[in-house]
Amino acid sequence: MGTDHQDQEPAPPDREISREQADESVDLETAIARQVRRYRVAAGLSVAETAARVGISKAMLSKIENAHTSCSLTTLGRLATGLDVPVTALLRGVDTEREAAHVPAGHGARIIRRGSRFGHLYELLGALPGAHNRMEAVLVTLTEASDALPLFQHPGTELLFMLEGVMVYGHGEAAYTMRPGDALQLDGEGAHGPRDLVELPVRFLSVTAFGDHGRD
Repeated sequence: MGTDHQDQEPAPPDREISREQADESVDLETAIARQVRRYRVAAGLSVAETAARVGISKAMLSKIENAHTSCSLTTLGRLATGLDVPVTALLRGVDTEREAAHVPAGHGARIIRRGSRFGHLYELLGALPGAHNRMEAVLVTLTEASDALPLFQHPGTELLFMLEGVMVYGHGEAAYTMRPGDALQLDGEGAHGPRDLVELPVRFLSVTAFGDHGRD
């Protein structure tokens, strides 16, 4: 079955921009200038040929490609049609800086939870600020020092991914035997937690999604 090219961005041309260019946040005119030139060259079109396709003058296209003028929405749409790409392809690179949290192995912040006093270890795997704080990823480690198994309830949806050991994990009335590679997704409002530590140490990843409104 064929696909509509207007809904799928084409692969970029072979001549890629540098890492420095890709990483830097640019203004709208510069971003459009780079993308128009990239896709024109990739299509093997001259400035004159592209201008004729789009219905603008060579001088105007040259100004656009050199970021010497602002592009109206109408002209932007005509450029996209003439270059046979979606409009969004011509806007790539605008405001490229985004929040990210990188946590090297073993360097996650130790956090205190209800199970901490029972020997459970919780390592926070980074957090994004503000409106992006909608998810919490924690590495949980249970060892011989884990002398009690409390239950938990909280807002959001939680995903558990087993990394090491074997445990029986309860959620409500149900119980699941978890081995390395097993995953369990659950409603955090239901009482849940480890019921039996079968093979120690037990290590699993707990990822809780709080939805559009974050943890509030």
